[in-house]
Amino acid sequence: MVASNALAAGWGAVAWFRHEPSIWFWYVLRVAQGIVVVQVALGLFLLIGEGKQAPEGLHVLYGVSPLVVTLFSEGMRVGAAERELEGIDDPDSLPRSEQIALARRVVLREMGIMTIGALLIVTLSLRALSTGL
Repeated sequence: MVASNALAAGWGAVAWFRHEPSIWFWYVLRVAQGIVVVQVALGLFLLIGEGKQAPEGLHVLYGVSPLVVTLFSEGMRVGAAERELEGIDDPDSLPRSEQIALARRVVLREMGIMTIGALLIVTLSLRALSTGL
């Protein structure tokens, strides 16, 4: 989980700083998000199924929080287009070059949001590992 989200965060940060939208970022991010879901489900299954206590109460909190961050980031991403479209009544009436520039701004804003989410997941995952040892 740490490696996949670190890769997504690194890829997203480089693309965002270069102002170059990246299709591959989204594939890497979706794989990382899938790993988060599997990891959290597996952790909860082990915790509930075996009836064992986590090494520390914080371990469970830090272990589940990446899923919460993933969902929260997706929610924020949905609003990215709305923020870019504020003040624009009809995007279709814009010249083609401005439509393309607007689309790039939306994608870059979405990438920025998701990159920050991936960085937060890396941080929380490392903390979960340290509390579980």
